[in-house]
Amino acid sequence: MADKQQARNSSVLVIGLGRFGAALAATLDRLGREVLAVERSSELVQQWSGRLPLVEADATNPEALDQLGAEEFPVAVVGVGTSLEASVLITGNLVDLGMPQIWAKAISAEHGRILRRIGAHHVVYPEYDAGQRVAHMVSGKMLDYIEMEDDFTIVKMRPPREMQGFTVKESDIRRKYGITVIGVKPPGEPFEYASPTTRVNADDLIIVSGDTVLLEKFAQRP
Repeated sequence: MADKQQARNSSVLVIGLGRFGAALAATLDRLGREVLAVERSSELVQQWSGRLPLVEADATNPEALDQLGAEEFPVAVVGVGTSLEASVLITGNLVDLGMPQIWAKAISAEHGRILRRIGAHHVVYPEYDAGQRVAHMVSGKMLDYIEMEDDFTIVKMRPPREMQGFTVKESDIRRKYGITVIGVKPPGEPFEYASPTTRVNADDLIIVSGDTVLLEKFAQRP
């Protein structure tokens, strides 16, 4: 009984099986989360049938959400982005149901502002975020880039020459550049948290964090 309640408490309602919604639902399902996908396109429902728990329904209709028990889900994700009207209507319906957490996809800043005003708790911009991430990665040694809030960023990159063969303490990166080495991953070995005595080799990967501008400058080091 407790296990069933815990599963329900971690369940996610995903509305819209476009590229974003489908990838999200499939990943959550693979991670063992209880997922229910809602899609009004019979073609997409047929495409994902047997691969995901899903129902064919029009979530712009409040009665459809009532019938599938949407209010029982603690988290809902509105993956509809191409139709502004549908996105707003679905989000509004979820707000009316009192959903504890509503995540909504937006395709523009204006779209995002509307979603927030009607009550979405979190608004995401998948296309913008992906474009920004790739731009940072192609402009230097960055292999992965995650920008958090307040200009705090985490980056995976190759170590610059001045770090190669030296320990974290010896290279003194934090004092020189104002960033922090979080961890090091030697080839073929697991990630390890960095300490002052951790030695960085030329073929290692390093995980560094800090201010976005400072990391950009650091990533340009030869």
